[in-house]
Amino acid sequence: MEVKGALTEEQQQEMLSKFDRESAYRRNTGKWKWVISFIAISLTLFHLYRAFPQIGPLGYRMQGAVHLGTALGLIFLLYPARKIGLKKSGVPWYDVLLAFLAMGSTYYILFRYDWITGPAILLGYTTIDIAVATIGIILLFEATRRAVGVPIIVIAGVAILYGLFGTNLPYIGHTGFSWDRLAQRLFYTTDAIFGTPIQISSTFIFLFLFFGVMLTKTGVGQYFNDLAFGATGKYTGGTAKAAVAASAMQGMVTGSSVANTVSSGSFTIPMMKRAKFKPEFAAAAEASASTGGQIMPPIMGAAAFIMAEYVESVSYSDIIIIGIIPAILYFTGVFFGTHFEAKKHGITGLPKDQLPTLRGIFKRIYLLAPLVAIISMLLLGFTATTAALYGIGAAFLVSFFRKDTRMKPRDIIDALEQGARVALPVIAACATAGIIVGVVVFTGLGTRIAGGLINMAGDSLFLLLFFTMFACILLGMGLPTTANYVVTATMAAPALIQFGIEPIAAHFFVFYFGIVADITPPVCLAAYAGSGIAKANPMKAGVTAFKLAIAAFIIPYVFVYNPVLLLQDATLLTLIPVLITALLGMAAISAAMMNYFVYNPIWYERILLFAAGIMLIVPENLPVELAGLALLVLVGIIQWLRKKKHNDENGENRNHITT
Repeated sequence: MEVKGALTEEQQQEMLSKFDRESAYRRNTGKWKWVISFIAISLTLFHLYRAFPQIGPLGYRMQGAVHLGTALGLIFLLYPARKIGLKKSGVPWYDVLLAFLAMGSTYYILFRYDWITGPAILLGYTTIDIAVATIGIILLFEATRRAVGVPIIVIAGVAILYGLFGTNLPYIGHTGFSWDRLAQRLFYTTDAIFGTPIQISSTFIFLFLFFGVMLTKTGVGQYFNDLAFGATGKYTGGTAKAAVAASAMQGMVTGSSVANTVSSGSFTIPMMKRAKFKPEFAAAAEASASTGGQIMPPIMGAAAFIMAEYVESVSYSDIIIIGIIPAILYFTGVFFGTHFEAKKHGITGLPKDQLPTLRGIFKRIYLLAPLVAIISMLLLGFTATTAALYGIGAAFLVSFFRKDTRMKPRDIIDALEQGARVALPVIAACATAGIIVGVVVFTGLGTRIAGGLINMAGDSLFLLLFFTMFACILLGMGLPTTANYVVTATMAAPALIQFGIEPIAAHFFVFYFGIVADITPPVCLAAYAGSGIAKANPMKAGVTAFKLAIAAFIIPYVFVYNPVLLLQDATLLTLIPVLITALLGMAAISAAMMNYFVYNPIWYERILLFAAGIMLIVPENLPVELAGLALLVLVGIIQWLRKKKHNDENGENRNHITT
């Protein structure tokens, strides 16, 4: 579908560089282009080779060293120290030096593996070992600052300072660490930099990010757009509903709220504006849907893989099944919001001649084969690594079904290179988050924070959840989703579990609130990116995105109080009533937030609608739920009668004028 006003690829890159730190890399690398391509392609091929079941990954430290060391080298070659460097061609000599120094310090683990994992533990690490670890940590910090941003560096830096000097602090003091001891634990053990986040990144996450690249290269991303517009484009507010559906499907692959907002929004936002949606609403609809893509099964962004390791007896295939109902509730809430906004302003759907034909969509249904392959392999009990490998293979094969999607040798090389590039910020974030987690574990800070949260909340579960939500959103304003989840799962989730909450519900709670930080004012980067495309007021777009995604701020509380929504001890008899009342509650709350239900509400009707919504989602309290339903129906009848009266009066006036 050609869209008038859609951003060009160059404009998209400029927008991404402005709002998304991860996308602010050099496009013109001069003579270093071939070196960068070679290193990036080698990294992707390494992961593909090690993904084959007959081969398998290297040991955690060795696989992690190749994974992280190569990524750090690429970051220094691609990401300038300051944004002004984006306008210059080539790579400065000092960045080349830093790149090879970063690779060398991390590859040192490979060369000294037998010593590090054996005699050094008993005899102590040498001065050279500590010097290399120190250089490696410093260069990791700088690479992360360039590719991810400053906030995560500040938090990791504070963690290290706490590890060194936190001995005399009240309540959270610890026995203390010398730099030598802290450096070796951070760099040479599997508890910090090379802990769970980087282990998962080097096995599962990298492959799924490459899978996302393959979907884009083979035209599946465009098929998602066509599928969404074909399914919803003709209905009330069709452009906004299609944008939500398309972004949900694409967002689960990209794993980045801002990147998906720009890539999808360059196409959908101009369409929504031409359909007479306000610029702020167009930006907000795209941002809220793109952000929600990270909770959309089957991929759910990178953090879901780490969750599968943190929660005992829960596999990744379990998580994608558990995540279905919360995702349905989230996107239903956004759909309700777009519907009420469209009804309020009388915005109809797209004409038939502007929509993809059903025949055209059906002819390309084979493009869904890669997703089907991944889901099938996971449900059959294969590992996520094997499932990703089959999905990548399926994407490659379906590209040959049509001439316009067929991958040529140049396309394959580009995909291999892009696979490494998109993973760089995630790798850096996982490694740096590992430092934070390592210090929390070494010092026992996690236990103290969990105890502190419980003491602050007293006997109130709601207060505990509220404090945890606030911490997740606050951290999410500065940390990428994956790093945010790693930190909050280490510090906040244990407090919830200690209070008696189901472990999977506790982890989903912190996971959700880490994600919605991207659309929570005042720092709502996805909404800001959308407003840049829509030429809208950024803060108004952020507030509107918050209203549209209000479900994401309520659903986590619901599934903590009633884990049946996460399929815990669920049967059809227990699940269906809860799901129906939750959907009705989402509709009522969305109507209150968007200021429209059956008709334009009076101010107190908005309050009643919101109250009805909260009552409907109160778990396991049938009288309250029935009262909420009655209140919703009552407001609906009152508004319908007022709307009918208004229409009748207008009809009489028109007849009188005609007579």
